[in-house]
Amino acid sequence: MERYVHMGSFTKPHGIAGEIVLDWYGDSPFSPSMDVFVQQGDGEPIPIVIDHVRTKNGRLLLHIQGIADRNAAEGLRGKKVFTKRSSLPPLDSDEAYIVDLLGAEVVLKNGSCVGTFSHILSGTGGTVWSITSPDGTEILFPAEPAFIHAFDREHTRIIIDPPEGLLELYQTQ
Repeated sequence: MERYVHMGSFTKPHGIAGEIVLDWYGDSPFSPSMDVFVQQGDGEPIPIVIDHVRTKNGRLLLHIQGIADRNAAEGLRGKKVFTKRSSLPPLDSDEAYIVDLLGAEVVLKNGSCVGTFSHILSGTGGTVWSITSPDGTEILFPAEPAFIHAFDREHTRIIIDPPEGLLELYQTQ
């Protein structure tokens, strides 16, 4: 069975000709030649065909085959965009796909447990990871390379080096 990877989400229509804004989560640029799928609710992702892509003010604008006007594009608002796992490029030894790390244990360099990597928050000016601590507290972690020490894919673990004082903000009294 083919695995799909959540790569972005449609946010809002743009103009009257059926274009829609795509928030792209991938580090690599969006390519209209990719196999692209959209998910309706919790159903199986269905394929879509991209007619053209352009950028405006740093945002991706897509025109999808069969979407002729703003009202049709509005129907895509909030829908998740996927690609096939098999179409993703191979990784270097110091890289990992986020989809493979969801649910991973998050630890400090000294090995002490911070929590479990639960999901990503986007659209906040940068990538933020939500980590659930052992007591259930949500820790918002800036997923900047300077704060990520390593990925231990063998043990499904993320080793972090957070900015000074960050974790103390989440300690309960």
